[in-house]
Amino acid sequence: MYFESHAHYDDNRYDKDRDELLSSLPSFGIDYVVNAGIDLYSSEYGLALADKYDFIYAAVGYHPHEVKDLTEEKFKELKELATHPKVVAVGEIGLDFYYDNSPREQQRRWFKRQLDWAAEVDLPVIIHSREAAQECFNMIKASKVRRGVIHCYSGSVEMAQEYIKMGFYIGIGGVITYKNSKNLKNVAKEIPLDRILLETDCPYLSPRQVRGQRNDSKNLQYVAEEISKLREIDTENLVSITKNNAKALFFKESN
Repeated sequence: MYFESHAHYDDNRYDKDRDELLSSLPSFGIDYVVNAGIDLYSSEYGLALADKYDFIYAAVGYHPHEVKDLTEEKFKELKELATHPKVVAVGEIGLDFYYDNSPREQQRRWFKRQLDWAAEVDLPVIIHSREAAQECFNMIKASKVRRGVIHCYSGSVEMAQEYIKMGFYIGIGGVITYKNSKNLKNVAKEIPLDRILLETDCPYLSPRQVRGQRNDSKNLQYVAEEISKLREIDTENLVSITKNNAKALFFKESN
């Protein structure tokens, strides 16, 4: 039923009940999960989860917060992980000029390196962009990457349309359930349905209905319900469309 396009089940907030939670997800209609890496450790952990659970797949990459610790040796190890058959994307990669946890020049350097690598191995990318919208867009456009998702999208409708023209999808999560998310609601209303992916970014960004609680993939229902209201379509139909969208991106298929 649901395709969770962005989760972080390697996070230590799941240490006490991870197996119990993950084992229960299929009974809540979660058919697929992509666990996104933020560094070498989380990428390895995500791949271990993918090996353990049939419905989990892994993305491997270095988040802009973490590239300050990225070395050539670690990058080599990351590349080796991507040869695993359950690795479906390079990510989460990008630019974050809000927190600046890594120096900006390092962010730019490793973002470009990871984009180039994704193009070489023909994997889609999962993009993190915060307070760096235009520069992130420009770097992707200058690269050879033409498949991916802009995770936790926060930009304009116009930029979303430009990403879509390049072959990208737009990831929408729990933020859309809040009343002050007018810009994201407009994006969800205006872009083509066949370019929307559902995500939670769990354990972060819980929807309004479970605000303050640890997020998980079961809460995709609230994201889907909000988008279906905005688009005036049946929620089940919206879920089916977004599931096929994610399969087309990560599995190169649409059915």
